[in-house]
Amino acid sequence: MSNPRFYLATRSPRRRELLAQAGFAYAQLPLGAADVDETPRAGEAAVDYVLRVACDKAAAGWRAVKTGGLTVLPVLTADTTVVVDGAILGKPEDAAHARELLQRLSGRVHQVYTAVALANAAGPATRLSTSTVEFRGIAQTEIEHYVATGEPLDKAGAYAVQGRAAIFIKSISGSYSGIMGLPLFETAELLGTLGITPD
Repeated sequence: MSNPRFYLATRSPRRRELLAQAGFAYAQLPLGAADVDETPRAGEAAVDYVLRVACDKAAAGWRAVKTGGLTVLPVLTADTTVVVDGAILGKPEDAAHARELLQRLSGRVHQVYTAVALANAAGPATRLSTSTVEFRGIAQTEIEHYVATGEPLDKAGAYAVQGRAAIFIKSISGSYSGIMGLPLFETAELLGTLGITPD
């Protein structure tokens, strides 16, 4: 993009789409899977977990900027997790795990936490989005069909709110873009602290 104001450090096409939708000018800063340990720590609360991972991603991105000879701009990152009964449901390891996660969410209410972090020389600043999602009961055949599409395999909680899983969702309270992976209200608020606004 012309005249980028910050870097977006993510592998998520959904986050890129949301930022473009909001009209922000940014440059892509891809992070490798090994750059940040996304394993929850023993006894770590979901909110603490998602904020820590987002901050770790931002710090890794900032290090990449400083050591890579890049133009120095702030680094924006985010992390999303799905929580049911206090348990963190990350991205499924495989199709069998995706089926298990969807069965766990079927007919239930769960929370989606997305933390946004913005790093510069002053360190990372954060915002947190919290949403509540209710799934209707999902038949096993529906789960099998959905998993077979491949859509759940790189999504927290094994579903995409903007994808085929929309037919499972009975109600949402909170941020739709936050459930997608980048809450635009909180993101714009955070970028605004550095005077960064949409073009």
